[in-house]
Amino acid sequence: MAKLENSLKNMVLSLTAITVIVGALLGYVASVTDEPIAQAAAAKQQNAIAAVVPVEGAQAGEAQKVVTANGEEAVIFPVTKDGQLVGHAVQAVSKNGFGGKITVMFGFDPEGTILGYNVLDCGGETPGLGAKMPDWFQKGAKGDVIGKNPKTNNLTVSKDEGEVDAITAATISSRAFCDAIAQAFGVLPVVEAAAEAQTSATKQAAGTSESVNEVAGE
Repeated sequence: MAKLENSLKNMVLSLTAITVIVGALLGYVASVTDEPIAQAAAAKQQNAIAAVVPVEGAQAGEAQKVVTANGEEAVIFPVTKDGQLVGHAVQAVSKNGFGGKITVMFGFDPEGTILGYNVLDCGGETPGLGAKMPDWFQKGAKGDVIGKNPKTNNLTVSKDEGEVDAITAATISSRAFCDAIAQAFGVLPVVEAAAEAQTSATKQAAGTSESVNEVAGE
């Protein structure tokens, strides 16, 4: 019986030692690989930003996370050159793709005009149809949205009386792309600034009107 207990004890000790060693090895491997993975992800993100805000020598600033009108999280990157703001890169999500959510990064100039876009995820869209999204809306393509501003252009599909030609046989995917534009544009600081300015102007006009009415009443 004593021999059996000894064997069991040795087995438990051996398994414990093996577990500790394996855990340490896994921790070491993670510490070695985590940084390169993070660096690769950061480089991929910077490349995407450079593609959508194609200003030579520009640098992306610290990311700001905000919630869009559809309840999804968007990420805004201010882009500067020589200390001057040259645009924003905005990563936004539309829930309305044919296969679910699509994620697109858009580049806007300081006034909100679209400079470029990069589809980060449209994996659920139909191959050969909605999957054409990365190219269909680029400069010179049939659904071209580059150089347009959602404030002055109706960036919805033509079937919805908008200005954007939908991908052939993929209207749902095209609507999702246009929705992603709206979500991204809606969180731009330039839009918020314009809204604040309009509110301020409205209040000022209301105050002036009240003053005139008071004078007229006197």
